[in-house]
Amino acid sequence: MSDPVFLRRTGTGVTVEVRAQPRARRTALACVDGTLKAQVTAPAEDGRANAAVIDLLAATWRLPKSAFAVTRGAISRDKVLSIAGEPTLLAAKIVEWTRDSAGRDG
Repeated sequence: MSDPVFLRRTGTGVTVEVRAQPRARRTALACVDGTLKAQVTAPAEDGRANAAVIDLLAATWRLPKSAFAVTRGAISRDKVLSIAGEPTLLAAKIVEWTRDSAGRDG
């Protein structure tokens, strides 16, 4: 399986494009039509939604929160987050999650 559309490998890790939905009823992460969507209950105030998105991705993919950084879209719903680490290992972990979540949803 090739890398999902939202995932890019870089020299220092990977970047992921995320569509955030603050103030959602529940916290959830899904890949819908190639778009990574993160629903978080935190409001989009004082960076709380960004922190909640990072918490969600770190917990889902079992990665340290310290590896994540918002590189674009800090005050937008459409964000780009960088994840520091070995690009091949990170991409493999995310691709595996994408495959597993597609199997559950469909």
